[in-house]
Amino acid sequence: MTIDQLDAVIIGAGISGVNAAYDLQTKCPQCRYTIIESRESLGGTWDLFKYPGIRSDTDMYSLGYRFKPWTSTKAIGSGSDILNYLRSAARSHDIDKHIRFQRRVISASWCSTRARWDIVIQCVKSGDTERLAARFLFACNGYYSYKEGYTPVFPNQDMFSGDILHPQFWPADYSLAGKKVVVIGSGATAITLAPAMARQSAKVTVLQRSPTYIVSQPEQSFLPKILTLLLPDNGVHALMRMVGILKQTSFYLVAKRFPKLVKSVLLHDIRRRLGKDYPVEKHFTPSYEPWDQRVCVVPNGDLFSAIKAGEVTMVTDHIAGFESGGIRLKSGKIIVADVIVTATGLKMEMLSGMDLAVDGKKVEIGKHFLYRGGMLDSVPNAIFYIGYPNASWTLKTDLLGRFACRLINYMRKERFDYCTPVLPNNSMNQNPLMSLSSGYIVRAIDSIPKAGPKSPWRTSQNYFRDYIELRLKSINNNDLKFFRKN
Repeated sequence: MTIDQLDAVIIGAGISGVNAAYDLQTKCPQCRYTIIESRESLGGTWDLFKYPGIRSDTDMYSLGYRFKPWTSTKAIGSGSDILNYLRSAARSHDIDKHIRFQRRVISASWCSTRARWDIVIQCVKSGDTERLAARFLFACNGYYSYKEGYTPVFPNQDMFSGDILHPQFWPADYSLAGKKVVVIGSGATAITLAPAMARQSAKVTVLQRSPTYIVSQPEQSFLPKILTLLLPDNGVHALMRMVGILKQTSFYLVAKRFPKLVKSVLLHDIRRRLGKDYPVEKHFTPSYEPWDQRVCVVPNGDLFSAIKAGEVTMVTDHIAGFESGGIRLKSGKIIVADVIVTATGLKMEMLSGMDLAVDGKKVEIGKHFLYRGGMLDSVPNAIFYIGYPNASWTLKTDLLGRFACRLINYMRKERFDYCTPVLPNNSMNQNPLMSLSSGYIVRAIDSIPKAGPKSPWRTSQNYFRDYIELRLKSINNNDLKFFRKN
């Protein structure tokens, strides 16, 4: 059987995979690459999720690519607009021609003798397997399972006579007309769903165990409209991208430095929108500080408008059990429901569950440290595209893509075959990779790579620090070892 010999294999044709492919094409034009995508079309998250109201929760100038201007007047993009944007980016640079659809990576095994990754992929439809060989592996397949979301087991769940839906697997053309809906959850998905479903259904109740910090942002910004009169699309996009980076970074840093001040400002805005008599303390005041978990965004305060109009009701309580016609709470109250939506989060799964090995030894990702935010210690020639949990995902993966190309070009110039991050010592202190206490992170903490206490093993979650680390610092240092075959 003939085995394709490639320079790079990119796993995943989502927002990170397209970015990685663009960087390879433009900065390493000598590289032959392919993209392996298990679904029928590109888009990743934005092709998978179809629930009502799906949208970005950061501005599109920073979530979008640096090489593809976001020209819509909406700073917060809808799911369909984002998907069209990704497809256009891939098509305009012929990236879509490199994608092998409905193929799943089963395993990737590194051989130091040959300085190659041996990759086994499987056809989703037929189950047939084929093999590839590549010098570099780019893991752009995210951090959560596409096959299942996280759903707790609720008491007497089988007794409920209506539909129970998970946002990750929303049925096509599902009608909410005339139905009473309960959304279980308090995160970004729940607060996105509620106002969108309120426009389609009879009534929406958001049931949460504890509140989440929420901030309102304008769906449209006047600044791009002014800049369009003065600058071309590329110039407007670049400037607005930097504005977005500065806003996200400063908000996070100020919140971590002055949590009580930021908490006061956030709650003051909610009180202003809902009125002084609304129980903001009960429904919108978390027990933790801002950015201990992700702060959720609502465009134009749509959730608050729906609450004020009586279309959405917030309930903060615990579930005692399901009943035929709804949910019984521990307080004794019953919420009547025709449909229950379990917006209870993602199930984390690094590398989409594929097997990873180096010279015959299985790699357990949770036992490794992340070098410069994108390479695992003791794993050669592999870049793991993990974005920011506290800002636009793409900002970090864009830096990683350009770092990867710098690395490839350096190795080509110096005639190295492979490189491996090596820990400075075996007793380096462990820090969490993501400094958030969100449930989906806590549940999977043992399967997530670790971070170290200082550069290049520390993860800063700060774009400007990462820019220096990944774009300006030398490729060659004591923690990254380079090798030639034989």
